[in-house]
Amino acid sequence: MLEAKKDALHLEALEQVDRVDKEISKYAGDEQVEIDAATDLYLKRKVDTRILPVMIVTYLIQALDKGTLSFASIMGLKTDTHLSGGQYSWLNTCTYMAVLAWEFPTNWIVQRVPIGKYLSFNIICWAAVLSCHAACTSFGGLLTVRTLLGIFECTCQPIFVVLSSMWYKREEQAARVAFWYMMNGGQQIIGGLLAYCFTLIEHAGLKNWQILFLVYGSVSIVWGLFVGYYMPDSPMKAKCFSEEDKRLMIERVRRNQTGLQNRHFRKEHVIDAISDPQVWCYPLIQLLTALPTSGLGAYANIIITSFGFTVLQTQLLSMVLGVYIIIVLLSSAWIANKTQQNLLVMIGYILPSVASTVVLITVKNDNSVGRKSALLFCYYVALSFWAAATLGLSMLSRNVGGQTKKSVAIAMNFVGWAVGNSIGPQVFLARDAPRYHIAFGVHMGCYAALLTVLVFLRFWLTSQNNKKDRIHGRPEVIDIVSGFGDLTDRENKYFRYIY
Repeated sequence: MLEAKKDALHLEALEQVDRVDKEISKYAGDEQVEIDAATDLYLKRKVDTRILPVMIVTYLIQALDKGTLSFASIMGLKTDTHLSGGQYSWLNTCTYMAVLAWEFPTNWIVQRVPIGKYLSFNIICWAAVLSCHAACTSFGGLLTVRTLLGIFECTCQPIFVVLSSMWYKREEQAARVAFWYMMNGGQQIIGGLLAYCFTLIEHAGLKNWQILFLVYGSVSIVWGLFVGYYMPDSPMKAKCFSEEDKRLMIERVRRNQTGLQNRHFRKEHVIDAISDPQVWCYPLIQLLTALPTSGLGAYANIIITSFGFTVLQTQLLSMVLGVYIIIVLLSSAWIANKTQQNLLVMIGYILPSVASTVVLITVKNDNSVGRKSALLFCYYVALSFWAAATLGLSMLSRNVGGQTKKSVAIAMNFVGWAVGNSIGPQVFLARDAPRYHIAFGVHMGCYAALLTVLVFLRFWLTSQNNKKDRIHGRPEVIDIVSGFGDLTDRENKYFRYIY
């Protein structure tokens, strides 16, 4: 019986060969190659050594660059550039409005160009724009450079989602996404320390915040040039690996059944994407996590200062927030991997955010040490929901098959992310300072909606797995060609969703 199924699969595979990307077909044949545990570990370490550090450092640099505005806001930028009213909020919002405009075009480009070179180009461009912040003297100048920054930075996360599915097996992707995404916390630690050092500079020819932008921009340009030289565009074009290693690296991701690379645009994949309920859930997850995150991030130093801490104390306390974010992201990825219950883990990490936000809304600061410490602790815990954003990204990379469909899904995902980031700072109204009841009330609404989306997504994915089992039976033998045949997750009868 098993041999008969294999013969049937072979005939089915022959029909899909023409859909396989030509670069992949040079390394991946129609016969499956078994990889033993020792070789698999060796290959994973090779990828971890070459690819993962580039993603981690690049995302750290992007997070640092993006976080400069928050640190500069309490270093004199708002006064020196004559910002008034809600103009500071618009400096954050315009960045994500640029992302909204450019997200679909940049994902279309990502599917068609050498991905490492395109990443390098965008790093260099955003670094140059960041340096130009130091020359701004008005709201108009800052608005221009912040908009350009959004255009060039918006390609970073989509590329990393593609890289995670290109180089890693499904069970490895959640941890790898957490490793680079946790640099949001690293930014708080390193950025807080560096901002503290920049704050101490006296009698310089430039303002402290101007030096901050120039130094960060210069370092980012150097890193962008390095990435262009060091980062391979795909396993097939990785000159740093032997031919045999490249062949095995491609084989080890075949069972993901989500594809690796295909430059052919398929209209039917677009229709599949926009008609798939799960694809709409991922941008909703990003929207409902980004909205609170962007506000809490952009106003982090302002909020902490409002608890009664000095500017220098605020810079250092931001480092503690970074440590907490890293703990949240790493622990949630570890628990999800151990339990194989991604959505339940996401729900579990949202609940502390609900409780702490209730405290921030209801408890008034009386400037006592105990009250300030309690409010600061609750502010940290309020960011626990960030685990849902990370796991949501990794679920997208693991659950969406077909390169065109994945490109559309990633673009939709980051449009949701950009919408949330655009709105987030706007709910922190100047007239509502320093307790920001309106903002935290909006956050409570986001948590409620997020929990609803997660419950629905779990129901939907389990029902789709059960439906495939009823129609096709449980897959005893996996068709190896369908892994690279550019089939969507719904077209591929051997694909099963993780949840």
